[in-house]
Amino acid sequence: MRPVSELADRLAEVVGEACDEALLLRALTHRSFSYENDGQPHNERLEFLGDSVLGVVVTDALYRTHPDLTEGQLAKLRAAVVNSRALAEVARVAELGDFVLLGKGEEATGGRDKDSILADTTEAVIGCVYLSSGLPAASTYVHHVLDPLMRRSAGLGAALDWKTSLQEVASAGDLGQPQYLVDAEGPDHSKTFTARAVVADEVVGTGVGRSKKLAEQQAAEQGWQLLTERAAQVVSTEPTVEAATGDGPG
Repeated sequence: MRPVSELADRLAEVVGEACDEALLLRALTHRSFSYENDGQPHNERLEFLGDSVLGVVVTDALYRTHPDLTEGQLAKLRAAVVNSRALAEVARVAELGDFVLLGKGEEATGGRDKDSILADTTEAVIGCVYLSSGLPAASTYVHHVLDPLMRRSAGLGAALDWKTSLQEVASAGDLGQPQYLVDAEGPDHSKTFTARAVVADEVVGTGVGRSKKLAEQQAAEQGWQLLTERAAQVVSTEPTVEAATGDGPG
């Protein structure tokens, strides 16, 4: 494990203020370490606080940056940024996994690279910055780590949330709500999930991933592409009003 002082120095460079190292150590302490070390304080309360701070900062940024988007579109954008997979990637870029205190069991099963642990640690660090230096500093940190993702997400369109996009195209075609059938195989610490997206009793897409959510998103992406292509073909083959009535030049 890398020293907490190294991460504290990095945070100070980003936000311009020192972060309480004792509080930062708590933000980096997973409950599995706490259980094995006489109940040492862990990061779940800081994670709870950081989650709320993160939501406020991201929502405020999206609201101000995209004045023409509807509430639903803003919600999809926020969901693309504030989710475990996205926050885990942020943590990997920041190498947070190298600083986390884990119990022996989590260490042995690859806990330093688990999405859930990395995402929770990211939120706990945000909570630590907030308590140490206030909302402006926490906002600076959130923007530092998430602005690239927010800019990228704004250009994704349907790819922001494939499950919602599939639901929308299925609804437009009066096909009902998509359903997902998911199977899992492998040991608990390394499962592989296979998902099938079903619309109107037809399997329209299949996805495979290390999490149920990822597999469902891949299946939904295939389903969205299939139904969108079908809808485009229907439109292209429909007769025009002029052709149907025999009207037109000549």
